[in-house]
Amino acid sequence: MSIQVNIMYQLKNCRYLHALLRLPVDVTPVWIMRQAGRYLPEYKNIRKKAGGFMSLYKNSDLASEVSLQPLRRYPLDAAIIFSDILTIPDAMGLGLSYQDNSGPYFNYPITCQADVDNLIIPDPEEDIGYVINTVRTTNRALAGEVPLIGFSGSPWTLATYMVEGRSSRVFTKIKKMIYTVPQTLHKMLHKLTQAIILYLNAQIYAGVNAVIIFDTLGGILSDSDYPIFSLFYLNQILDGLLRKINGYRIPITLFTKGGGRWLEKMVDTGCDALGLDYTTNLGEARKRVGSKVALQGNMDPSILYGSPDRIKQEVNNILCDYGQGSGHIFNLGDGIYQDIAPENVGVLIESVHKQSISYHAKCNLHF
Repeated sequence: MSIQVNIMYQLKNCRYLHALLRLPVDVTPVWIMRQAGRYLPEYKNIRKKAGGFMSLYKNSDLASEVSLQPLRRYPLDAAIIFSDILTIPDAMGLGLSYQDNSGPYFNYPITCQADVDNLIIPDPEEDIGYVINTVRTTNRALAGEVPLIGFSGSPWTLATYMVEGRSSRVFTKIKKMIYTVPQTLHKMLHKLTQAIILYLNAQIYAGVNAVIIFDTLGGILSDSDYPIFSLFYLNQILDGLLRKINGYRIPITLFTKGGGRWLEKMVDTGCDALGLDYTTNLGEARKRVGSKVALQGNMDPSILYGSPDRIKQEVNNILCDYGQGSGHIFNLGDGIYQDIAPENVGVLIESVHKQSISYHAKCNLHF
């Protein structure tokens, strides 16, 4: 069975894809959220050369180079394209910019029904073609070494940024919309859902082997609002995505930060894997979802400030929490912090590969 999938994927290292599909692996695969970026000195050099974050990710050649940088340092089991979750709202005409020390900012945030009516649904090749070209360029450069991951923000998360206009701690504008003009919000979420389906399918056609939908702000919703304003649209995206191309499956991962309350509901979308943040115990999550999906996560990024021994101990704890067998992709429970020492990332990756061997003792695969 595993040989058939190896031939299908035509990659030298298929651990990540095998684990997503709960197939046997020799060791637990590992990659890191935001592995392409801000903690690496080589990234800082190329960002300075590009003239800023947006200039960097909108230059396909430079963005591809950044995507590849961590794989030159570490034996990671997957690459992820270097981009941003706000590419779709930017292409919709909201005027995205990044301000020093304050994050993203929209010049034309959504304030009323007319603003929503005026939103265009971007053509991925025409309006966000720099990302699609980054996929193509990175895929060629990888030459089948490891899988390439594509991604998008979720409709709810994108809508929150579009309405708030920038990062927020209280989210009063988007929550006011929920309770005063929900029909306007639903129209925006519907447009975003259509845009995300087109965008992710374009990434798949361009060469990504798996995709992740980051519902980064899903956890700010209440138990009653999450199914209505986030999960409903995630279901629609899963129904609209290509799940197989050129004979191989495209695994889909959902990551709702703060979503540990809703794991069973997320499983029902038909996704292949769930991303977990570090507030959810991995072993308890596995008991709840059984063998229905794989699990990605979920070390607290702050552990990487610790000593090598502390990092190794935490790797052991998380592997032990998950237990025997495949279906676990080791990752952080959030994006890596920019002041983490690159050497500590190397300790993490080596520890995952070495310590996880015993959890896959019956598997004779080697990548």
